[in-house]
Amino acid sequence: MLEHQSIQQLKQLKLSGMAEAFELQISQPDTYDDLCFNDRLAVIIENEISYRDNKRLGRLLRGARFKMSAQLENIDYSHPRGLQKAHIANLQTGQWLTKKRNVIITGPTGSGKTFLSCALGYFACHQGYSVKYFRASRLLEALTISHADGTYLKLINQLSKTDLLIVDDWGLDSLNQGHKNDLLEVMEDRHNLRSTIFASQLPITK
Repeated sequence: MLEHQSIQQLKQLKLSGMAEAFELQISQPDTYDDLCFNDRLAVIIENEISYRDNKRLGRLLRGARFKMSAQLENIDYSHPRGLQKAHIANLQTGQWLTKKRNVIITGPTGSGKTFLSCALGYFACHQGYSVKYFRASRLLEALTISHADGTYLKLINQLSKTDLLIVDDWGLDSLNQGHKNDLLEVMEDRHNLRSTIFASQLPITK
């Protein structure tokens, strides 16, 4: 009875990871009875930390709204597209995120730009960074609509606070002056403060 009460109290304190670990220890006495109190407590605390980390990661991944599920470990280097392992290894250090650097990914249709963009975003989420993925047309559309419904400042503020902004399919459509002004506003707020990824079919010279 006391054990059940303790589990309920842990849940009330929003210590669900500890509650799960305590329940597991109760249900498997043969596994945990030989452990001393300190060891059993350490297991319970570790489970709470893992629970919170996993919950935060899930929240970051849902908030990013990636177009696809992708990981850097699954990149196929046999595809002839000029992708070098050394470049990816450098990106996996995460220094571009800590130093607030930007990444530009260019290549023809089907070369894996979206996969790589999402994989870098997935990596950033695992490092604890907030991420937002947009196709360029959807981002510009959202900015245009926000002018009309009065949420422009709210959206600009959200974009400025996002640790990594991914803009995919950049340069497919020409920009009007309103789009140019909005993009300038977004990038000025992020300059040297947050990282941005642009993926485009156009070469850098264009």
